[in-house]
Amino acid sequence: MSNNPVTGGIRVAESAHTVVIVGAGAAGIATAASLLAREPGLNIALIDPARTHYYQPGWTLVGAGVFKPASTARAMAEALPEGVHWIDSAVTAFEPERNAVILEGNRTVTYEQLIVCPGLKLDWQGVEGLAEALGRNGVTSNYRYDLAPYTWEQVQKLRGGRAIFTQPPMPIKCAGAPQKAMYLAADHWRRAGVLDDIQIEFYSAAAVLFGVSAYVPALMEYVHQYGIGLNFGQSLASVDGPARKATFRCTQADGSMALITREFDLLHAVPPQVAPDFVRESPLADAAGWVAVDPATLCHTQWPNVHALGDVANTSNAKTAAAARKQAPVVAHNVLAALGKRQGQALYDGYGSCPLTVERGKIVLAEFTYGGALKPSFPAWLIDGTRPSRLAWLLKERVLPPLYWRGMLRGHEWLAKPALAGA
Repeated sequence: MSNNPVTGGIRVAESAHTVVIVGAGAAGIATAASLLAREPGLNIALIDPARTHYYQPGWTLVGAGVFKPASTARAMAEALPEGVHWIDSAVTAFEPERNAVILEGNRTVTYEQLIVCPGLKLDWQGVEGLAEALGRNGVTSNYRYDLAPYTWEQVQKLRGGRAIFTQPPMPIKCAGAPQKAMYLAADHWRRAGVLDDIQIEFYSAAAVLFGVSAYVPALMEYVHQYGIGLNFGQSLASVDGPARKATFRCTQADGSMALITREFDLLHAVPPQVAPDFVRESPLADAAGWVAVDPATLCHTQWPNVHALGDVANTSNAKTAAAARKQAPVVAHNVLAALGKRQGQALYDGYGSCPLTVERGKIVLAEFTYGGALKPSFPAWLIDGTRPSRLAWLLKERVLPPLYWRGMLRGHEWLAKPALAGA
């Protein structure tokens, strides 16, 4: 690689690769692994400045005292598949008209095929006072590795008062996660004999408890069991940590906006979520800032040698690791087809999964595709996803973590083989 990427004011390529993947999260590493499983020796560069890879689905269970934080983290170098060129740098821009990715320091990487999957941005600054309040005065969030243990600490300490759980406007990663934290906390308080002394309130910007109606009845049973107060159409606007006050923006019956302030003893806050800045400001983005792709092929709507998957794509599926697990083989096949190394077109059906942890030891396993159509992975006699299940809990606690580390991130596509058009 050249140490002088700029000559006469014009960028020159510092490195060139057949496939460049931006983002080494679940989607990026799984796609790289799926590519190499199909085409060993393929020249792949994976760009990400992070030194640690996190199993983010595990943070809900860290916040409930089930997992240790360290079990959800590994050094990036250990998580990457063998044979991938890791460029540990931040992307600043895309120049698809010349097949280039611009890195910090004005360095350039060129590609034949580009895969964009840097995840999304947790906009902590999008709620006034939230960033400053986190980690103190009972303000926490399972959406951060360093705060999930604080969630568990605060849940154990609380013996009475008001506990508030929030959910921001969609789209967000794992739309069920705000509720998961609430149900597991309530279950702990019930087991500790203090549930009757704690007022639990859920404030959601959404109009319903969960977007796929088939799973709502089971969730409502737990809402009633735990005595949870539901408040829809309300978004967290500001937090005063020292005063322990949260203010919500809500829409009145006449359509006007109002602010409501509530005191709290525990606040589990979920921030608004947006595409990363370098994506929103790029020619790859749609009007809302997400990467514009065909929802089935995951190919960019304008640039045929660009694909996107994971949280950054503008597809309507749930933004979960389970979705990325299904998307990665689709993108791997279609990228190889574009390179002339495979035949046919792989299609993604919008599958997403959200294991809703309704109590310690039971899960409502929501699995669905585009349009909210149910897509269970198991027969109903084994796991009925619309009902709480002990087996679904064992799946999340015991099976999914090793499946993630040793399966998905290694190119093994258990229950994730892509369907081909016309097949």
